[in-house]
Amino acid sequence: MDDGADLVSTIHGQRTELLDNIVGGTEETTTGVIRLRAMARDGALKFPVIAVNDSDTKHLFDNRYGTGQSTLDGIIRATNILLAGRTVVVAGYGWCGRGVASRAQGMGANVIVTEVNPLRALEAVMDGYRVMPMEEAASIGDIFITVTGDKHVIDEHHFVRMKHGAIVANSGHFNVEINIPALKKLSSQEPRLVRPFVEEYVVNGRSIYLLGDGRLINLAAAEGHPASVMDMSFANQALAAEFMIRNGASLEPQVHRIPVELDHEIARLKLQAMGVRIDVLTPEQQHYLSQWEEGT
Repeated sequence: MDDGADLVSTIHGQRTELLDNIVGGTEETTTGVIRLRAMARDGALKFPVIAVNDSDTKHLFDNRYGTGQSTLDGIIRATNILLAGRTVVVAGYGWCGRGVASRAQGMGANVIVTEVNPLRALEAVMDGYRVMPMEEAASIGDIFITVTGDKHVIDEHHFVRMKHGAIVANSGHFNVEINIPALKKLSSQEPRLVRPFVEEYVVNGRSIYLLGDGRLINLAAAEGHPASVMDMSFANQALAAEFMIRNGASLEPQVHRIPVELDHEIARLKLQAMGVRIDVLTPEQQHYLSQWEEGT
């Protein structure tokens, strides 16, 4: 079971003697799935991996509701800032970005989204957010949150445009999303710890505050996702591991999705645990949905 493909990449790069005894793996995160697909594309992946992150009961809930809540929790704990009336720039509008944006908006913030994917950018526009390049958002934002899984999303030319008091945080996977070496190079003084998890840099006479050394702010300054959303992710991990034990020998060394029926079973069990009941199709309704003659 992996997070960020760190274990899988280490085995493939440094512990290749272990490969012969590995049936398969499971991967929890968006970033990890991206890295694993790159390995598979290059022919480097030597065993099958289930992309737990691709399960609906993972990314629609853990990524969106878990990341959205815990990210803002970390930022508020670190800074005690009031979000209402502030301009929050969310870099990336995947499921994590959607969660962060919606929670920030719900707390009264004015939200700007930056994206490179035109479909996600269009979706953000139609969800009611302002969308613009980071180059433009840099001089407007009060709080910047990266959730892209890529590197240098906030870079040197962005820092020089930021207003005095800008707060920069990451809730993607690695601290490379924010170009911290560039920020250190620009700063006229050594970073000053002004309160736990908050470092002050001074760029052109303006203070820029980096939270949690650019690490995942929901873990650095808070407690991560609530257990009541992580339970579905862990159920995916457990069922994916069982599926891999049963079927791994017949799977190609590629990135695979957990079977849809297992995804639905996790959702059913979650609803049951929450005391929520739903309708069930009658045999007549099932037949209607499986035929083409009636209703035309």
